[in-house]
Amino acid sequence: MTPDAARGERVEPWRGEPPGLVVRSRSTAVPAAAVLLLHGGRSEGLGPPPLVNLPALRMRPFATAVARALADRDVLVAEVRYRHRGWNGSRRDAALDAAAALVRLRERAGPIPVVLVGHSMGGRAALSAAGDPMVRGVVALAPWCPPGEPVEHLAGRAIHVLHDEADRITSARESWDFVRRARAAGADAVGIPMPTGGHAMLRSAAAWHRRTAALTAALLPRTQPGA
Repeated sequence: MTPDAARGERVEPWRGEPPGLVVRSRSTAVPAAAVLLLHGGRSEGLGPPPLVNLPALRMRPFATAVARALADRDVLVAEVRYRHRGWNGSRRDAALDAAAALVRLRERAGPIPVVLVGHSMGGRAALSAAGDPMVRGVVALAPWCPPGEPVEHLAGRAIHVLHDEADRITSARESWDFVRRARAAGADAVGIPMPTGGHAMLRSAAAWHRRTAALTAALLPRTQPGA
């Protein structure tokens, strides 16, 4: 029994599930589109994420909200599972895991449109991996956007950055600077100040879930290819 099954959660199997992906919702074996969620982590940490991983658990309500918003479409909703707990400087481990998940998804389902939803370190990983041609856009939640983070690969992508300016863990000011630079590089980038929530997005959590689900749904096709 998996830890998720032990907690009574409904996790649907996907035949030939790509390594590094935990499927939360899907309608067919070969979906028409996908949403990949990337949780937060640490700046440094070479060990694997713990079995009870609070940053990953925080993304579960987002997965549920997104799946509900896309219930009438053939969309896979899955979480990226990291090999390491941290970003780890120039190793960029979380970004490499996000890129690898996209490659494995393409191998299983073809070049389907994808939206990446990432929080904190996962937001940085999602923004880093968004140059993949499958990626339609990114919804970044209180992301870690250090000065000088590359933006050129985001041209043509839709980027929505949600941040509470009272966040004491990651900087909303750096997020807004990232949005400005991404827009100058050709991205359709928008910064969305959230009135409450802090870094963990716990206060007014439902507002974060609803906004994320709506933005994600708007980035994906409403009908299957050829419909």
